[in-house]
Amino acid sequence: MGHLVAHGHELTPNPADADVLVVNSCSFIDPAKKESVDTILEMAEYKKTGRAKKLIVAGCLVERFRGDIRKEMPEVDALVGTNEIERIVELCEGVDAGEGASTAPYLYHDLTPRVLSTPGHFAYIKIAEGCDHPCSFCVIPQYRGAFRSRRFESVVAEAARLFQQGVREINLIGQDTTCYGEDLGLRDGLAALLERLAQIDAGHQTWVRFLYAYPNKVTQRLLDTIAAHPRLVKYIDMPLQHASARVLKRMRRGGAGDHFLKLIERARRTIPGLAVRTSFIVGFPGETAEDFAELCQFVEAARFDNLGVFLYSDEDTSRSYALDGKVDARIKRNRQRHLMAIQRKIARARSRALVGTEVAVLVQGLSAETDLLWEARMATQAPEIDGVVLINDVEGDEPRPGEIRRLRITGSHDYDVLGTLLPPTEAAPALPPPGLVQIEPVAVRL
Repeated sequence: MGHLVAHGHELTPNPADADVLVVNSCSFIDPAKKESVDTILEMAEYKKTGRAKKLIVAGCLVERFRGDIRKEMPEVDALVGTNEIERIVELCEGVDAGEGASTAPYLYHDLTPRVLSTPGHFAYIKIAEGCDHPCSFCVIPQYRGAFRSRRFESVVAEAARLFQQGVREINLIGQDTTCYGEDLGLRDGLAALLERLAQIDAGHQTWVRFLYAYPNKVTQRLLDTIAAHPRLVKYIDMPLQHASARVLKRMRRGGAGDHFLKLIERARRTIPGLAVRTSFIVGFPGETAEDFAELCQFVEAARFDNLGVFLYSDEDTSRSYALDGKVDARIKRNRQRHLMAIQRKIARARSRALVGTEVAVLVQGLSAETDLLWEARMATQAPEIDGVVLINDVEGDEPRPGEIRRLRITGSHDYDVLGTLLPPTEAAPALPPPGLVQIEPVAVRL
């Protein structure tokens, strides 16, 4: 989007208004592939009946099924793989220099044109691309390539620019953020980066979080760094995938539930008020009833703040595809429901314990459920994946999206809480207007 806007093109979220339709696809698991294919077919109908003259498919589906798309989807005019992002302009303009998969690993930087498609008060920054972990269920390394970090100064410059333009919360992402800097010779690279980001003076209160921590890469220095800086939210997203040592070995991840419990205990001891999020895969080949029971016992003992459960997806290019002991689809769904029922009880108890306390919240805007309520998030709630705070009463000024204000929690649901927004203690910064906003590079002194 950034490259297109930089070359004078106008973006629209309405396919009926578009001259060129671009579908950015995913092929990580079966549901993602199905959604991608359904969207391509839906956009093909717009091409038949609307003003659009070209349909372009981009992303991981192209890397995985380039030949199949060419053969089975004649409606598609051009393909853009994950290493060919810069070709999008010439393809949209009809100047195709010849199609072919690029082998040069792509990684954007602070001077790459960018459009901020999230609301103006929060943004994501990708600090690395690719992955070197050998997880048997995962196909990401095949399509995203080897792990490669962005330059330290590049990340800091982009974060400083976003803060200067009114963003209040930055979320660092990568296939494994805890490996950041290893390929650049940095020791404890993520901790060093977080420490530097926490020192950026934005002129207003800001939050920085990172997502997707690999458990054996969570060092004591990383925990100490999070604890030491108020701007670093007390939140760790650490996908553990399972608790059974036998299943984890077949996943080629290693570890075990008792090791994970010790790590979580150490993290909570180091960082008061820490929220821990994780995710698990149920129905992995060979997962027995005993393995699943061990996972349930682990979840009850760990008492995670946030948890996601995914059904194992048998991808034909993954190492796990060749494993025996495939689990029936009905059993997988039942295990998912059972594990989420355990977590629901834990989440309900955690939410009830918050009633009567005061917390800082980042105001999001009107609730997606009703115009009668406003919505916000605590620092312990990551955008788009965790619960929210519903504002049902306001003391002082009306809320504004992007404000960080105090809130008194007065009620709770299973995953969400309700509360009264207290008077502001600082003026909210000017935010970019809602919608697609171009983030212009500026000079930043490091």
